[in-house]
Amino acid sequence: MKSEQSSAIYFWLLLVPLFWGGAFVAAEHVITEVPPITAAAFRFGTAGLLLLIFVLLKGNLDVKAIKKQWIPILLMAITGILGYNAFFFIALDITSAINGSLIVATTPVLLTCGAVLFLGEVWNKQLGLGLVLSLLGVIIVISEGSLETIMRMEFNKGDLLFLGGLICWVIHGLLGKIAMRDVSPLVTTTFTSLFGGFFLVIASLFFEKGWGNIPYMSTQAWAEMLFMIICSSVIGFILWNHGIKQIGASKSGIYMNLVPINTALLAVVFYGSSITFTQIIGMIMVITGVYFVTFHQYLKHKRMQRKMADFEGVAVLTKKGGT
Repeated sequence: MKSEQSSAIYFWLLLVPLFWGGAFVAAEHVITEVPPITAAAFRFGTAGLLLLIFVLLKGNLDVKAIKKQWIPILLMAITGILGYNAFFFIALDITSAINGSLIVATTPVLLTCGAVLFLGEVWNKQLGLGLVLSLLGVIIVISEGSLETIMRMEFNKGDLLFLGGLICWVIHGLLGKIAMRDVSPLVTTTFTSLFGGFFLVIASLFFEKGWGNIPYMSTQAWAEMLFMIICSSVIGFILWNHGIKQIGASKSGIYMNLVPINTALLAVVFYGSSITFTQIIGMIMVITGVYFVTFHQYLKHKRMQRKMADFEGVAVLTKKGGT
C-alpha cells in the first residue's frame, strides 16, 4: 500500500507546475491592482489560515513533533515564502523576466546537488540526463530558441536578487526533507504558510501601502487570487511537500522545469500570447527530461514488481506440483 502511494505521487506532482505556472499568469494581472508583496501576503496568510482551520478540525496537530522541528519549519517560511517572494518581485523591477527565468531554471540542478550532498539522495545517469535535457529545454523556451537573445543578456544587481531567490527556494526544499521526518506535509505547509504570510504582512506594511486596494479588486483579480490561494498555495504546496517526503528533493525538483512550460501554455490559452515552433521543441525536451527522471523509473519499478509477482507465482505452483 505504501509503495502504491509513493508511485501515485509521480502523477499528483504534475499538478504542482500546472498550479504554479498558473500563479505566474494570474499574479501578472493581480499586481496591476494590488502591490506585489501585499498580494503575496494576502495569498499566503489566507492560505495558512484555511489550512490551520482544516488541520484543527481533523485533529492532526502533533504539537510534540512541531516543537521538535520548529526551527526548520520557521526557516522554510523565511526562505521559501518570505525570501523567495521578496527577492523575486524586487528583482523583476530591476532586471528582465528572461534573465530571472534562466536563473530560476537552474533550481532542479542545485536542489538535486544539495539533496545528494546533504541528504544522502542517490545520483545516477538517468537523473543527470534528465536534468541536462530539461534545463536545455527551459532555456530554449525562455529564449525562444534565439542564441542572440542569450548572448545579449547583461547581468546586473537584479540578477543577483534572482539568485538570492533561487538559493532561498533550494534551502526551503532541503529543509522540508528534514522537517517532514517528524511533521506531516499538511502541517508543514500550514505553518510555513502562516509564518511566511505573517512576515510578508510586516514587509508589506513597511514597503507598500496596498492593503486598501484589496476590497476594490476587480472580479477577475478576485478569481485569480482565489486560484492562487486554493490551488497554487494550499494544494500546490501540500503536493510539493508530499513529493519531497516520499520520492526526495531531487526527483521532485525536476518538476520545477515544467513551470515555465505551463506558464507559456496558459498565457496562450487565456491571454492570447503566441508560441513558436522552437519553443514547442524546447517543451518536448523538458517533458522528456522529466520523464527520464520520474516516470521512466516509475515504470521500470512497476515492471520489476510484476516480474517478482510472476516469479513468486511460478514458485508457488512449482511447490504445489512437487507436493
